[in-house]
Amino acid sequence: MISNHLLKFNGRYLLLSIFCFFFFKAQSQPKPQDLTAGLSLNHDNWVYNVGEKVTISGTVKYKGQILNNIKVKYEIGPEMLTPLVVDSLISSNGNFSIPAGTMKQPGFLRCIVKIEHEGKQYREVITAAFDPNKIAPTVNMPSDFMDFWQKAIKDNREIPLDPKMTLLKDRSTEELNVYEISFQNYKPGSRIYGILCVPKAPGRYPAIFNPPGAGIHKIQGDLTTAKNGFITLQIGIHGIPLNMEPEEYKKLANTTFKRYRVEGMENKDTYYFKRVYLGCVRAIDFIYTLPEFDGENIAATGGSQGGALTLVTTALDNRIKYLAAYAPALSDLTGYLFDRAGGWPHMFKSIGSNKDRAVKSLQYYDAVNFAKQIKVPGLYSFGYNDETTPPTTMFSTYNSITAPKELYIAKETGHWYNRAQTKKRTDWLQNKLRKN
Repeated sequence: MISNHLLKFNGRYLLLSIFCFFFFKAQSQPKPQDLTAGLSLNHDNWVYNVGEKVTISGTVKYKGQILNNIKVKYEIGPEMLTPLVVDSLISSNGNFSIPAGTMKQPGFLRCIVKIEHEGKQYREVITAAFDPNKIAPTVNMPSDFMDFWQKAIKDNREIPLDPKMTLLKDRSTEELNVYEISFQNYKPGSRIYGILCVPKAPGRYPAIFNPPGAGIHKIQGDLTTAKNGFITLQIGIHGIPLNMEPEEYKKLANTTFKRYRVEGMENKDTYYFKRVYLGCVRAIDFIYTLPEFDGENIAATGGSQGGALTLVTTALDNRIKYLAAYAPALSDLTGYLFDRAGGWPHMFKSIGSNKDRAVKSLQYYDAVNFAKQIKVPGLYSFGYNDETTPPTTMFSTYNSITAPKELYIAKETGHWYNRAQTKKRTDWLQNKLRKN
């Protein structure tokens, strides 16, 4: 059992060699599978104290009908790491039970089940939390962290904003004007592009800023929220226009921007995300140029990469009053160096020759260190089965926040968001902004 393996290493796991359902880019909710394992844990909330034993149960069904005597393969271990147990069993009357052991320190224990039927392989995941509120981050905080970013913002603002707006008549409605916008950022001539939605009715409105999830893709704009009486701004981070053909974005994703997530990461002044983080602050500068903005009430929200950028923007710009960050990426990146899951984009899962330089540089970009700077109320949400932004890294970030905070766990979800999470975010943000 896994507990024996974990005990053998005296509290350390095991030394290993080392995305838009709404508003932000993330994987859509997956379609139901024909074959299901019906995984469940012996604690309904999936939360355990360190040392408690986990039992995983399931019932194999194909299109709703129980399958008998089915081979169930399973792997168990700390999430995202090499499994400590790899084994199989035969179900009895469709049912099976797996003793999964325990953990000896706070973290997440994951079981991956694989079943082959009629030539097709099916996969399910279930993840147990052990004292998640005690998970502490692994990343260090540089002594000059905020000085570095305040200077970078000051230097960036010496470049004229040069805002431009083009009305998109085919996207606009009777209620809204929809614009493609751009502004200068980082270097003269370098621009950030976005889609801005502004209510047509006379008045001044609160604003919601939405940075994007990972990848290279079109930005559509959030007309739905804008119709409820909000200015909404969605931006792209790569400095490319938003009116290109889909094939052009795919080509860029496989060429120019293929490695943007790690480009320049060994130097804090050359990492790709320096331009991105500064561009998010400039987006707030842009919102403040709009005569329709009420000049006070503004929130940031996003998921995955956009969740990290939400934390970053809120930490760097005290004009933001509220935030809602879902499954933030770039969180506790160094986790893998401490024998546990690290954050997307998982650059330390395979250790390169320049690891030490990257570790020092990325301390200035880790979402955990921005989370520590947040001073305004926030809503946070993620799932335990997330294999892109692991829940260990999510709790590393959430536990670092000292500002008023609310956590909404959707434990069954992976790197996607369900309707309840969507509604929670929408209601929470709009109610906060309308109170003022």
